[in-house]
Amino acid sequence: MPVRDRCLVMGILNVTPDSFSDGGSYLDTARAVEHALALIDQGADVIDVGGESTRPGAHRVPPDEELRRVLPVIRDLAPTGVTISIDTTRAEVADAALAAGAHVVNDTSGGLADPGMVRCVAGAGVPYVVMHWRAPSIEMARHANYDDVVAEVAGELRQRLDALVAAGVDPERVVLDPGLGFAKRPPHDWQLLAHLDELRALGRPVLVGASRKSFLGALLTTPAGTPPPRERDAATAAVSALAAAAGAYCVRVHEVRSSLDAVRVAEEWARSSP
Repeated sequence: MPVRDRCLVMGILNVTPDSFSDGGSYLDTARAVEHALALIDQGADVIDVGGESTRPGAHRVPPDEELRRVLPVIRDLAPTGVTISIDTTRAEVADAALAAGAHVVNDTSGGLADPGMVRCVAGAGVPYVVMHWRAPSIEMARHANYDDVVAEVAGELRQRLDALVAAGVDPERVVLDPGLGFAKRPPHDWQLLAHLDELRALGRPVLVGASRKSFLGALLTTPAGTPPPRERDAATAAVSALAAAAGAYCVRVHEVRSSLDAVRVAEEWARSSP
């Protein structure tokens, strides 16, 4: 991952027909690359390319379809010099994406969906984003049960980190993600955001992926209704500022410019504080 004196901003590029916010917008390779370059112009430090939706209730796509979606985009983006992340839970896709020019693996299952992912990441020696995960998207809502969500998520991430290191993954290349919205209800997401220090105490950088998610929609609901995902970017930027102030290493967002401004404000606030 790039080295910056502030919280990094990862721009989301979904080349899927069914992602909750922008599904179908970037299925065409040329349009996807154009959008990625626009995110770079806005200041994105990393572009996260995903070919399979992980929204609640989403069904899996075949590996060859996931590859068909992501590889042309990665191949066209690689010559630009931007840091590219592949958002996948499959070792087969991660291997091919790294060979095509990706630099980071972002695995929403933390290596649990495909045991081969550990071998892939350990062998490649690349940064590995490990998300808290309890079940596939189609059934994860049934697993949103916690007595103490912060302690349980921290404990389960610690177990994953220990298992990955024992299997040969370099701990210095692991980034942890609490998995907001994944087997979580809105109160769980807010608790995790309010206690990022307990996740950072695990000794690894923390990535926060709050962009446009349903817990923000629930907060912003009025008698007129719940704002659609694209109308949650201001709230997303607010979370980005707070996450950066709490020491987050990276925020993953759909709209880069506002979150980049937010993390810059947070960093300057921190520098100016006693």
